Amino acid sequence: MLRKILLALLAAFIIIQFIRPEKNLSDDQSMNIATKYDVPADVKNILEVACNDCHSNKTVYPWYYNIQPVAWWMNNHIVDGKRHLNFSAFTGMSIARQNHKLEETVEMVEDNAMPLESYTVLGMHGDAKLTTAQRERLIQWAKAQMDTLKAKYPADSLIMPKRTPAPGQH
Repeated sequence: MLRKILLALLAAFIIIQFIRPEKNLSDDQSMNIATKYDVPADVKNILEVACNDCHSNKTVYPWYYNIQPVAWWMNNHIVDGKRHLNFSAFTGMSIARQNHKLEETVEMVEDNAMPLESYTVLGMHGDAKLTTAQRERLIQWAKAQMDTLKAKYPADSLIMPKRTPAPGQH
């Protein structure tokens, strides 16, 4: 009986290897943040190493992505990360949303919420673990971009419109 269970589990493991999510490889950079914002080389490097795998249109996949169910788990992180912030599509958002995303970037980096611990753990992406100096630099850069927006646009255009709750919600 145990042998049959183990064979069934092995068969299931082999079968799921053929069910793969689509890779995030479009690399469309036409609305990349760097097309309209100053992104110095040091900041660009931080973004590439610690952020872009989940927050851009181009993910560099590690070898273990080829093993299911790891790919499904990673794909979920990538899809969710891009839903929250996609540096490759940044300038396609409204100015208020761009400002808000820069503000969120500051908050997430200050709170050590980004990059996710699950991304940097076990040394798999150890280079993505930000030093204090890198965190401070990223925060300084994001705040400088917000200051640029404040100088260029009227204050009311930088405020996110309030969302109206869906029917039945308060």
